[in-house]
Amino acid sequence: MQNLELIKKIREQTGLSVYEIKNAIEEAKGDKVKALALLKERQDDIVKVKSEKKMGAGLVDAYVHSGRVGVLVEVSCQSDFVAKNDLFRQFVHDIALQVASMAPKDVEELQKQPFIKDESMTVGELIKKHIATIGENIAIKRFIRYEQGR
Repeated sequence: MQNLELIKKIREQTGLSVYEIKNAIEEAKGDKVKALALLKERQDDIVKVKSEKKMGAGLVDAYVHSGRVGVLVEVSCQSDFVAKNDLFRQFVHDIALQVASMAPKDVEELQKQPFIKDESMTVGELIKKHIATIGENIAIKRFIRYEQGR
């Protein structure tokens, strides 16, 4: 029973599959910290493999804040199936919010910024988390930010 609670907590924290979490907990002999470290390593391995995959789909999202700041952002993925997924759509919208509020000059700077909804991770780390969770390569291709009077 204790492992079920631990699996639930880690799943809420990471969004990874129950199977992956269960295996990591077993390998870590029930140690949550070690299990999270194992999952992080595996996430990095998944990102490396997925980063080689061709992206032919994606989504463009827009966000306008109080009629003063507007953002268009394009995020690519591998399939239309993922592009229509609610988790992916929310991710793309969150990136538009990030661009509106933090005004990065380019994609590289954006990826280094702390994520506005969870400052314990950068946008780059958020991308890796979604690649591991969704199971497809994801990349922020471009964005444009307009601000009234500029």
